[in-house]
Amino acid sequence: MLQTTVGTLIGIGIFLILADILRIPHIKTSKAFYNMSKRQKRKTSTVELWLQGLAQFIANHIKLNENRRLQLMSDLQTAGMDISPELYIANSIIKAGIYGIFVIPAYFVLPVIVPVIIALVFAVYFRESKNIQSRIQKRREAIEFELPRLVFTIQKSLTHSRDVLGILASFRQNAGPTLKKELDITVADMRSGNYESALKRLDSRVGSVMLSDVVRGLQAVLLGGDTSVYWTTLLIKLEDHQRNLLRRQAQKVPGKVKRLSMILLFCFISIYLVVIGTEIMSSLGAMFG
Repeated sequence: MLQTTVGTLIGIGIFLILADILRIPHIKTSKAFYNMSKRQKRKTSTVELWLQGLAQFIANHIKLNENRRLQLMSDLQTAGMDISPELYIANSIIKAGIYGIFVIPAYFVLPVIVPVIIALVFAVYFRESKNIQSRIQKRREAIEFELPRLVFTIQKSLTHSRDVLGILASFRQNAGPTLKKELDITVADMRSGNYESALKRLDSRVGSVMLSDVVRGLQAVLLGGDTSVYWTTLLIKLEDHQRNLLRRQAQKVPGKVKRLSMILLFCFISIYLVVIGTEIMSSLGAMFG
């Protein structure tokens, strides 16, 4: 018990010293800043505010080479994440560092698990730094899943109107959140500029082959071509792709169950190891005490 208390106090002391040296803003200051923003849709906890300030501080000191920065910037845009590449890396460091905090008390309580915690820190960092690809894939699939309904709407609307802007503006009212956000941007872009350029930017932001087919069809409509056969064929293709997405989601369910079972097993083993390790340390202390 004494070792746990000492380890915790030392960790808190090191944290306070580093916070003062690194000039991390106080919580009251951060709260006042965030409360000034009317765009705040949910309350931000004290811990979140502090972590955001720390992440911003780390991001200001991260230097990326130009190629790496441009690639990350493109991926973040595709994933719909409105943050800088440096801040994305800083967030990954913060999430890994949260696990690293437990190294200090573990060193005093059960030193044998310190290497395990350090390995966990690196694993979390690499997982978080690569997490953007998973977000891009999920966002892309969410958009592609709605494309059959969009194409069906376009196909029916073209029988009495060739107003591409009106069709997209009407469809976005019933679209899912991910596709709706992209259509909001595209509709605003079309109203303020060139239609074809706005559609090209939509295609570039999402980076989906399926959406590229839809964009090509809309561009053909803008040029005045007869696209009725094209939309019929594309609808069949997108419906097949939608079924594949559903099949893929169904196949992931057993894997998730197995993964959760392994995590539960690991938790039980960890509990036993901690109990056994504590008893061994107590026995050694009594033997040599």
